[in-house]
Amino acid sequence: MKAVVKWVAGEMFIGESESGHSIIMDGNSQDSKSPSPMEMVLMSVGGCSSVDVVSILKKARQDVKDVRVELSSQRREEAPRYFTDIHLHFVATGTAINEKHLKRAVELSAEKYCSVALMLQNTVNITHSYEAVEAD
Repeated sequence: MKAVVKWVAGEMFIGESESGHSIIMDGNSQDSKSPSPMEMVLMSVGGCSSVDVVSILKKARQDVKDVRVELSSQRREEAPRYFTDIHLHFVATGTAINEKHLKRAVELSAEKYCSVALMLQNTVNITHSYEAVEAD
């Protein structure tokens, strides 16, 4: 896998992936026009784990209509300001979602499949919670 990150102006950069996708990142917290690199890391953990959870729930034949992950984090006060804690709270909406299947999906993602979280696990305390919500 390869990527290129180019400086645009100020603290704004554009990242271009080998697959041809682009994203703008902004390090200027005062006048930000796009996510910071650290926000991208946080969203990447949520995205990676969400892909796993949805896939596992579908394989378990759960009637899933929506999955959302709410992420919260703590960072060091001093430089380097890396994450010390990340919490992922999954909300799975559907018809009669079995909490046992949801719990297992979250555990499998955390322990086996989410490469972003697994890459961070030695330096970041990553925790998970979940809830199943009945669809209207």
